[in-house]
Amino acid sequence: MIKAVLLDMDGTIVDAFPPIIRALNQTFIEYGLPQMSAKEVKRHTGKGDCSMKALFGDRREEAAARFLEIHDEDYLEQIKPLTGAETLFRWLQDNSIPTAIVTSKSQMRAEAQLDALNWTKYFDVVIGKLDGRPEKPDPGPVLLACQELNIDPQYTVMVGDGIADMKSATRAGSRALGLCDAFSAEELTKVGASRCFDSLTEVHTWLKTQIN
Repeated sequence: MIKAVLLDMDGTIVDAFPPIIRALNQTFIEYGLPQMSAKEVKRHTGKGDCSMKALFGDRREEAAARFLEIHDEDYLEQIKPLTGAETLFRWLQDNSIPTAIVTSKSQMRAEAQLDALNWTKYFDVVIGKLDGRPEKPDPGPVLLACQELNIDPQYTVMVGDGIADMKSATRAGSRALGLCDAFSAEELTKVGASRCFDSLTEVHTWLKTQIN
């Protein structure tokens, strides 16, 4: 039984990678480091190890500040909803299925992004990055979303496009549903995905068979 649906943001319901890729590569240039391709950035962030420490070592704090300075210049104008996202949200709302966002994006930016898209009304809970809050692949964010929804994780599904999403969901006791883009179905299944799909439209079609 599925009583709630949890969703990652970037790469799952929106394409928000262009400003991330631009800001990260500009920061790399300024710090004399090699740039990454779009797919490399997606895979790096999707593994849940996109820490400034891993990329910039002891200069991580200043590099992180510079990355955010560049990223925040115009990121809200570059966000593009992925096909089928809003149709899925409306269907979940019409069927009274509680829905939550579980993202590694900062809480402030996640809320601003949803507000810019006029999507805030579709979500009961938004769990983003905050100081002291664990990040995916830790199960903490998924468990917190379930706690705030007052629903046991075993009655939820978590839709995401990254390795960290699958691990976080599985460790929390939720069922992980993988969206294939930067990672293959084989890669996502290996780390816990119970099913994999090529689009949100496919996810929506499957959910219709599971939720009466």
